[in-house]
Amino acid sequence: MAIDLDALKAHCNVTVTDDDAVLGRCLGAAQAHLPKLLGFALDDEDEFPDGTPADVEMAVLQLAAHFYENREATLVGVTAQVLPLSVTEIVAEYRNYTYG
Repeated sequence: MAIDLDALKAHCNVTVTDDDAVLGRCLGAAQAHLPKLLGFALDDEDEFPDGTPADVEMAVLQLAAHFYENREATLVGVTAQVLPLSVTEIVAEYRNYTYG
């Protein structure tokens, strides 16, 4: 997958290097979390024979950006709602459901 720190910084509109370590951890966490939601590795050629789809890469960027912007477990005094076509909806289209 072609998502690196520079791609995440462009997605987050970050132009300085001050938060590179934090952004790198957020990207690593997102890249580790998405396969757990999908049920397979992001670079699984059986699931993605033509490479990782653009919308799945966007899900990684959205999740990493969310981790970066919301570094605490709670928000106070903010009304929030889930955006359509966000990480959950993208992953649902590719999810490999297995029942054991």
